[in-house]
Amino acid sequence: MTDTINRFILETTHVRGEWVHLDATWQALLERYDYPPVVRGLLGQALAAVALLSATIKFEGSLILQVTGNGPLNLLVVQAGAHGTVRGLARWRSEVPDADLSAQFGDGRMVITIDPGEGRERYQGVVPLEGSSLSEALEGYFTRSEQLPTRLWLAADGQRAAGLLLQALPGEQRDPDAFDRAVILADTVADEELLEWPVETLLHRLYHEEDVRLLEGGPVSFRCGCSRERVADMLRNLGRAEVEGILADDGVVEVHCEFCNAGYRFDAVDAEQLFAEGEQPPGTRTRH
Repeated sequence: MTDTINRFILETTHVRGEWVHLDATWQALLERYDYPPVVRGLLGQALAAVALLSATIKFEGSLILQVTGNGPLNLLVVQAGAHGTVRGLARWRSEVPDADLSAQFGDGRMVITIDPGEGRERYQGVVPLEGSSLSEALEGYFTRSEQLPTRLWLAADGQRAAGLLLQALPGEQRDPDAFDRAVILADTVADEELLEWPVETLLHRLYHEEDVRLLEGGPVSFRCGCSRERVADMLRNLGRAEVEGILADDGVVEVHCEFCNAGYRFDAVDAEQLFAEGEQPPGTRTRH
């Protein structure tokens, strides 16, 4: 059950599901920053959520969940890649209460971006942040966007993060009550059970009276896409004058990745090599 996502189907019904369990992946992310317990819990839930949501679509790019607000917790952003890679971070201004989302984020909004990559057009959905929990906010997003009926259960502690997703597929429904029945049963699962039980035990506990087909699982892992080459490209886009200005003030250009906390240093010699092939047109100033 280590760092795995599984799909399952309730046979003879229109209900499909997914289960994800993260431990080494979650620990790798937590090694980068010391998050307060409440922030850590929300970040772990979000990480499990993007793993589940990305598995519902076929694409080669990335799916990004971003929650922003004017409350104590002002930023939560997580990303899942097409091959089971995930990363994420959170930012807070003051102590975050163990309360509902409005107390944590204040007046917030949730953005889900699907980037198919290879220069293709991105899809972005933006909704107000509503609901008492992250799972309720995501369910509200699906309701607003008129997609398939979807329910999520998310949990995280200092060691593990896990999630369960149920979805009603379109088409003729031979058992119209199946989705509601599946949701009622899933609502009985405690956070500890979601975090501790393997998928086989969980599905047997919930749906032992159903014909469940468990599909082969796939791996999930933490991976950040930053690299020295990407940082170099960013500095070229800043332009020679700005880079040389930073060198004059600080003696070195230092860039830290917010996702993995990796640091990249460029001295005067490195900077000269960046622009050795000719000045690049300046672009929009961004921070990695």
